[in-house]
Amino acid sequence: MDKMEKATEKKKSFVREFVDFLQTFGVIGLAIGFVIGVASSAVVNSLVKDIINPIVGLILPTGNLSSLNATVTSPVSGKPSVFLYGDFISQIIYFVIIAMVVFIMYKQLKRLGLAKM
Repeated sequence: MDKMEKATEKKKSFVREFVDFLQTFGVIGLAIGFVIGVASSAVVNSLVKDIINPIVGLILPTGNLSSLNATVTSPVSGKPSVFLYGDFISQIIYFVIIAMVVFIMYKQLKRLGLAKM
C-alpha cells in the first residue's frame, strides 16, 4: 500500500468514526428535533394567542383571556399591583399543547422503533 492509499483509508476511518459518533449519540435526531420543536412552538404559540384566547374571550367580559388581571392596592404604599393571571393561564394552555405534541411524537417514534426510551 502506498502513502496515498493509507491516507485515503485513514480519512475513511475518521469519517466512519464521526458518522458512528453521530449515530450513537443521536446528534442528528437531536438537531432535527430541535428545529421541529422551534417551528412547532411558534405554531402553537400562534394557536393559543390568535385562536384559543379570542374564543375563550367570547365568554369573558374583557374579550381576551390574556387580558384578565387583578389589581390589588398595597395598604402600605397605596400603589397598585397588577396580577396578569389571564396571561398565566394562556401559558399553561401553551405548555399543555406542546407537551401533548411531544408525547404524540414520542409514541409515533416508539411505534416505529426509533425511540430508545
